[in-house]
Amino acid sequence: MKHILVFIIFLMTINIYSQEKNDKQPYYEVPDYPKEFTAGTTAARMLDALGFRYYWVSDSLTEKDLAYKANEEGRSSEETIKHVYNLSKIIVNSTLKQSNSREKEELSYADMRVKTLNNLKIAADILRESNDISQYKIIFGEQEIPFWNLVNGPIADAIWHCGQLVIYRRTTGNPINPKVNHFLGKVKD
Repeated sequence: MKHILVFIIFLMTINIYSQEKNDKQPYYEVPDYPKEFTAGTTAARMLDALGFRYYWVSDSLTEKDLAYKANEEGRSSEETIKHVYNLSKIIVNSTLKQSNSREKEELSYADMRVKTLNNLKIAADILRESNDISQYKIIFGEQEIPFWNLVNGPIADAIWHCGQLVIYRRTTGNPINPKVNHFLGKVKD
């Protein structure tokens, strides 16, 4: 009976571990790169890199981390995460050819994180398959802004804010997992 109980506990542990590995959000690691270079695969890779950086900079933040801000005039980490989420909506809406709205959403940090990662993944997957990324414009009402502005606007801004969040995490004593290798887009075992 004792051996059966140990065996059941062992199977449950394996099952939990397996589920944790399968429940990972996009960008735990950067996906493999495509075989050919196109505008679409290059733009997608930029989003994959952003997604990977965002995954790790926003992973396991504490209340102290979320509340931190460098000064009274600046954004807190949580407000910065909300800003990156809003940028991700502009990015994905561009690839979905949808207009952007200014509707207010009240989401938790965890929900914003998941939605941001999923937005970046959806956009990257669309771009990766595209032969003409000029069709993906930023749309605000009747105004259409070229894809170029997506690169130097929301994408670059989100990367910038990931760097800001890295500094905030270090300041609060909760640095990013040291096993993360940004150059390779992998996590060391």
